[in-house]
Amino acid sequence: MDILDLLVGKPIRTTDERAEEIGVARGIPIFGLDGLSSAAYGPEAALSLLIPLGLLGVHYIVPISAAIIALLVIVYFSYLQTIAAYPAGGGSYTVARFNLGAPAGLLAAAALLADYILTAAVGISAGVGALVSAVPSLLPHTISLCMGILIVITILNLRGVREAGLVFAVPTYVFVGTLAITIVAGVIRVVLSGGHPMPVTPPPPPPPMTEAVSFWLLLRVFASGCTAITGVEAVSNGVKAFREPGVKNAQRTLTAIIFVLAVLLAGISFLVKSYGIAATDPGQPGYQSILSMLVAAVFGKGAFYYLTIASILFVLALSANTAFADFPRLCRAISLNNYLPHAFSYRGRRLVYTYGIVVLAVLCGVLLIVFEGITDRLIPLYAVGAFLAFTLSQSGMVVHWRKHRGPHWLKSAFVNGFGALVTGITVVVVLVAKFLAGAWITLLFIPLTIFFFRAVRRHYHSIKMLSWCRMPAQAASLNEPAIVVVPFDRWSHITRQGIEFGARLSHEVIAVRVEPDEQSEVLRMDWDHYIQEPFLAAGKEPPKLQILPSPYRFIIVPIVQFVLDLAAKNPTRTIIVVIPELVENKWYESFLHNQRGRLLHWMLLARGNERIFTVSAPWYVGGRVC
Repeated sequence: MDILDLLVGKPIRTTDERAEEIGVARGIPIFGLDGLSSAAYGPEAALSLLIPLGLLGVHYIVPISAAIIALLVIVYFSYLQTIAAYPAGGGSYTVARFNLGAPAGLLAAAALLADYILTAAVGISAGVGALVSAVPSLLPHTISLCMGILIVITILNLRGVREAGLVFAVPTYVFVGTLAITIVAGVIRVVLSGGHPMPVTPPPPPPPMTEAVSFWLLLRVFASGCTAITGVEAVSNGVKAFREPGVKNAQRTLTAIIFVLAVLLAGISFLVKSYGIAATDPGQPGYQSILSMLVAAVFGKGAFYYLTIASILFVLALSANTAFADFPRLCRAISLNNYLPHAFSYRGRRLVYTYGIVVLAVLCGVLLIVFEGITDRLIPLYAVGAFLAFTLSQSGMVVHWRKHRGPHWLKSAFVNGFGALVTGITVVVVLVAKFLAGAWITLLFIPLTIFFFRAVRRHYHSIKMLSWCRMPAQAASLNEPAIVVVPFDRWSHITRQGIEFGARLSHEVIAVRVEPDEQSEVLRMDWDHYIQEPFLAAGKEPPKLQILPSPYRFIIVPIVQFVLDLAAKNPTRTIIVVIPELVENKWYESFLHNQRGRLLHWMLLARGNERIFTVSAPWYVGGRVC
């Protein structure tokens, strides 16, 4: 068995795409892991900043959690409307681009990309943090554990959406179930004890108070706690992944995620206050997570404790899957508008956007190594991108309702407008509160990403203008016994150069195009006008057009197989493969455009067939003759 088949599975046909669609039960673990798992690190991120207040700080967690839950509900109603208005997905980027213009769309895209990268890194580091709090001897191996989990999640996502949902479903529902049991049991004990329960395993005593309460401190605590809301937009980005009715299934999934998250946040904050559980310093010996201390206080450190901690570990680590589900889809939407390389829009062997998954894995790995896999060091970078995207999305929806005035449009516009106002204020609070702690890195990343988007767009636009062709091919008069094969993608100056070059080598030219999407009508019209007619007018045999099917979306493999079959059918003739290439002023730009041509050359060369030759037909930027 091929090693690639073993790791990521055998290729899936394009026609089998419907089998990869998901329902609500699998949508929750795929798109809700980030949101649900934030119940484990959101309250802890807030409580960590309350450590200087000692026991007094614990009492502030309930009102702060209430404010966060209220914000969560506002964002929920806003995204319900976004899903219905934009069922094709794309989330904040699509909404902002269509309603607020390209600059706002790029700002939302850059903010979301930053958020997804951090979502993956924070999820994995928080999962390892939960493991380390249960087994302190693993603390020196934090980075190794983080990288191992990252590799596993990457492979699972490369295997496809359906399989990822199946794998993530069990730990997700165990996590929700064990925390729900803990909350219910804890609340019952609080009620029966008159509000003063005795912990089964007492948590460490809160540290002495070293700082006075201030409005600035509470703002910082709220900003850190808002990390519990990130991930809400995931469902709106992945509506196309749901089976029909897609909008209804996506809305039901979002509703289930928000309801469960709100219950978990409320229950955890209430029990933390009731049991007097204060945060411990992350990354230091003796560190225990809030949930570890809470479960131990309610049930003790028995079998249920370790089951719960194991589920928390798995869900926190696998919560990175939300980013892996949405980051590639967002990259695809951006690349379709020429702001990212087109490779991000290609679906791989398992009908997933492979390039996006791999790029996210690399960027996440860099973050984990640089910040040593410690959640508390990554949290300050977090939430800025998410809330900026929330604000742009809701502002765009207000414009959307003004453009498409239907029944109750004023009510819908008010909901989105209020959501934009609240999340906009939250962006400012989070940015100011976390700026010196690391939010400036996110603030720097976003404009640099936008600059990269625009550079890619300019590059594609310049190439399109330079290669735009309305010139008929010139029929060659040379008659050679060889058969010439010219692979191409579309009619352009580059293709014309390759056809004319091939026609000079032989009177028998076969132009080959791989057509995975089976949309060739426009191509045939261009072929008749720019190839067929001029060759016939010159009294020459026109090149043949051969469109190759590709059920698995491969490009190079069908061409190689066609050339090999052609050589087998014509044992006495030479096969010349003419590879049209774009030659630019800068070598690395030429390299980016000609990767497939080089791969085709090396794959044919590896066959060792003496009757198969490959030659390059370069077309120089600016129209210089080769």
